[in-house]
Amino acid sequence: MTARILVVDDVPANVRLLEAKLTIEYYDVVSCHDGQTALKLAAAEKPDIILLDVMMPGMDGFEVCRRLKADAETRHIPVVLVTALDGREDRIKGLDAGADDFLTKPLDDVVLFARVRSLVRLKLIMDELREREESGRRMGVSTDGAARLRGSGGRVLIVDDNARQAAKVMEELSREHRPVIETDAGAALVASRGLIDLMIVNIAAQGFDGLRLIAQIRSVEATRHLPILAIVETSERPRLLKALELGVNDILSRPVDSEELAARARTQIRRKRYTDFLREKLDYSLEMAVTDALTGLHNRRYMSGQLRAFVQRANHGGDPVAVLVLDIDHFKAVNDGFGHDAGDEVLSEFAVRLATNVRAVDLPCRLGGEEFVVVMPDTSLEDAHRIADRIRRDVGSAPFRVMGGREHLTITVSVGVAASLGEGDTPEALLKRADEGVYEAKASGRNRVIARAA
Repeated sequence: MTARILVVDDVPANVRLLEAKLTIEYYDVVSCHDGQTALKLAAAEKPDIILLDVMMPGMDGFEVCRRLKADAETRHIPVVLVTALDGREDRIKGLDAGADDFLTKPLDDVVLFARVRSLVRLKLIMDELREREESGRRMGVSTDGAARLRGSGGRVLIVDDNARQAAKVMEELSREHRPVIETDAGAALVASRGLIDLMIVNIAAQGFDGLRLIAQIRSVEATRHLPILAIVETSERPRLLKALELGVNDILSRPVDSEELAARARTQIRRKRYTDFLREKLDYSLEMAVTDALTGLHNRRYMSGQLRAFVQRANHGGDPVAVLVLDIDHFKAVNDGFGHDAGDEVLSEFAVRLATNVRAVDLPCRLGGEEFVVVMPDTSLEDAHRIADRIRRDVGSAPFRVMGGREHLTITVSVGVAASLGEGDTPEALLKRADEGVYEAKASGRNRVIARAA
């Protein structure tokens, strides 16, 4: 897995050393020696990771990190602060500035590359979500929900059989979050599939295998993206590296430092909410791409794809598919006499009556304007005609209330019905036959159902 990495350090020898190490591992490296240039390169080059030195003249790494995370164009880029400092205050300051990790010099190559690989995987997920979210915005179906990202507190699952350590973690996190403790790995695996924002696992637990639990979490679709913070002994290098290899999002060294714990938990929960926000926007965008905004029914695009699949199945010996084409009678008079807002109210109410008079397996859709289609799988022409007449009677049985209930309009509908003919039939031909039924219904007085067998 390769990536483009921006290396920022005011000491040229340090830059050359990191460039050499990263290049050998087939990473594409861009470098600079000061904070201002780093900000410009980050915006222009869009690197996958930034390795940022802290101690630089002028603008230090903490300030560069804060500015990167404050800019919508660069806030999603993972930042690893690299410094000779190893005090807890510097780690906490770096995490509060928005850093995704904090490494000390001299760098441990194995740990460095494990961190890089983990962050590259995260960046790939973020990029895909952001790209799809941007596609939704271009389609005009994006929705603003940024306020949801600022919610206070998160749901944290602490998996630890060390009672003293778990109590300390819980006490610290309770100030800002909603933590619970679980000492059994099996129960934790079940709990992880609930509404959890962060899991904290003691991988040195005595009563269960913490690494195996992490592997199980990552192997299940429902929990694959759940952030995991692993508590480790830094002296237990094999376990630390295996945890990173299995995909933990962050490492917390023992003994647990309360402020560092709070900072790392806050960072992981904030990132989780951002990715959840992007995924929800993507789901909304996909839904809106196949949904009519006014009526909430499926649109022409969705109807066409579904109808084609049903017709193909019918052509190969499957059950027949029927369609209804419905056209509201004299709809232009509604718009001309009462305005387009009243017309929209009629369309919305018509969609409700249509949807409540078809079966759960049927697909009511708005074709456009005042024209609607119902795709009816596994349905004969006779059954479709019976359902169409039920819809017609319900539409005309009670007036439509518009303009805040001030006007009561009598609405009727003309319906054409057709069913697939077997091998050689096409969706276009099926819809044309039903459409011809609509024209015949209107020509013979409207408020009718006409079935076209061929």
